[in-house]
Amino acid sequence: MSDVQAVSSTSVRELTRAASLPHETVIRDSTANPAPLGLMGFGLTTILLNMHNAGFIGIGSMILAMGLFYGGLAQVIAGYMEWKKKNTFGMVAFTSYGFFWISLVALVLLPRFGIEAADGRAMAAYLFVWGLFSLVLFVGTFRTSRALMLVFLLLCVLFFLLALGDATGNKAITRLAGYEGILCGLGAMYVGAAQIWNEMYGRTVLPLGSFE
Repeated sequence: MSDVQAVSSTSVRELTRAASLPHETVIRDSTANPAPLGLMGFGLTTILLNMHNAGFIGIGSMILAMGLFYGGLAQVIAGYMEWKKKNTFGMVAFTSYGFFWISLVALVLLPRFGIEAADGRAMAAYLFVWGLFSLVLFVGTFRTSRALMLVFLLLCVLFFLLALGDATGNKAITRLAGYEGILCGLGAMYVGAAQIWNEMYGRTVLPLGSFE
């Protein structure tokens, strides 16, 4: 066998072996950034609920509708879109807080259908575990931006203050949590607005304080 035939035979075997191996198809991601949707849904609803906690407005159909649809459904949708982008943090955060809002609306509505209402201790436990969950995500924000880190820090404080207010029945603590929660919601709106404007204008309009 000639050298040319030997090389040709080897090449054929290598191509055959390569063809039998599994291949990964890489598809370029051209979808929109879902984070501003989730951040705005969280931010607006958080502001409105904590306006109630601060004593500015009552809790009624407006807050419940916002919690069910924009704070709830919109965040779940944003979480699904983050899953498609392989963003584990965004998927867990938006999906979880979306269902948090839906569950909170359910806590208000279910007693009207004869199901026993949650007492102060039950609500304190509910809010406390959400504070622990937020603390887990807060640690993850050290890999994102300073602005998002601040939002999650405020969120942790908010949940623990609300839990303490329900556990003690101290309305002053709940009112303080309301003011703090308004700041948290505004912070989420800031991060969402920054991502929208920075992308649209192609430059940093609102800084987020990257850790890189």
